[in-house]
Amino acid sequence: MSAQSPKQPSRRKLLKRLGWFTGAIALPPTLRAFAVPSQPPANLNPAIPSMLPPELALPMPLAAAGLNPHRVVLVKATDRATGIRRAIELLQPPSFSGKRVFIKPNYNTGDPAPAATAPVVLETLVQEIQGAGASQISVGDRSGMAETRSAMQRMQVFSLAERYGFNSIVFDELGREDWQYFPAEGTNWSRGFAIARPVLAADAIVNACCLKTHRFGGHFTLSLKNTIGMVARRVPGDGHDYMRELHRSANQRLMIAEVNKVYRPALIVIDGVDAFVGGGPEQGQRVSPGVILASTDRIAIDAVGIAILRMLGTTREVSSGSIWSQAQIRRAADLGLGAASADRIELVTADSASAQMADQVRPFLS
Repeated sequence: MSAQSPKQPSRRKLLKRLGWFTGAIALPPTLRAFAVPSQPPANLNPAIPSMLPPELALPMPLAAAGLNPHRVVLVKATDRATGIRRAIELLQPPSFSGKRVFIKPNYNTGDPAPAATAPVVLETLVQEIQGAGASQISVGDRSGMAETRSAMQRMQVFSLAERYGFNSIVFDELGREDWQYFPAEGTNWSRGFAIARPVLAADAIVNACCLKTHRFGGHFTLSLKNTIGMVARRVPGDGHDYMRELHRSANQRLMIAEVNKVYRPALIVIDGVDAFVGGGPEQGQRVSPGVILASTDRIAIDAVGIAILRMLGTTREVSSGSIWSQAQIRRAADLGLGAASADRIELVTADSASAQMADQVRPFLS
């Protein structure tokens, strides 16, 4: 479907009558105590359920209002701010009003986009979320190839925080009590993994991603992979190097998908104004597809991102076989994190240039 889906003014009222919470949230306070212990036992393998409680496994709230929860908005744009605003307008994500919002950018390094989230992308998201009435915004990350504070400094995070009044968090500087452990059971992580508590404390999580390949075993870095920045490399007092385990594992791409099961995003934006179709994550073969994607479904938006990379000509690892056999995508689908096939995805556009690109992408998607 290339045209914009009709607006439904009564959506929020319907959701309220149905008893649905209109935001896509992380673990609520009432469930966090059940899901994860505040401190890990000595063997770092807590005897707790490995999957989200049934309350968090309910269908996406938008489905109750008759909107396809696997919608991906595609906006052809060279101006990032304009493209992001238009994409959010078309997507109609859950309301941020009154919510504590956490924005997870990509600051694996502080190199220019598409290596890292461009300052204008973060600034535009903050403006949109503040304009939607959020009560608080936090922004944080953990770099993989750089010193995190330096990377965030280079990408203007702290100056933007002063200008807009949001919280900036360097995950590497968090204490032991600021990490929440999840068990190894049901995953390919030998000792489980730990997620930064500021992420889980939010009412809504926004994933701001780049469009690029990854030469260190991930194959591509989109929304599922961007979640790895929420995971500790080391927790103070815990000598295990979780990132070393990840990058040395033959099951790396499965492990990437598995950390995504602990939260649900309210909004995902992929900046594809520029992209790496080879190399990555910090440098690579740059192209300029001039596109912004937005969705609430990590699998759907990543599948569309992979389709665009294939259309542009990318690496053998990313271009081989079905998108739905890619290990990150397949494992995420097995975990019920989003669309499980191309025919579930609805591409939404609102202008001829975007519709033309969507028509070019569809054959690569399926």
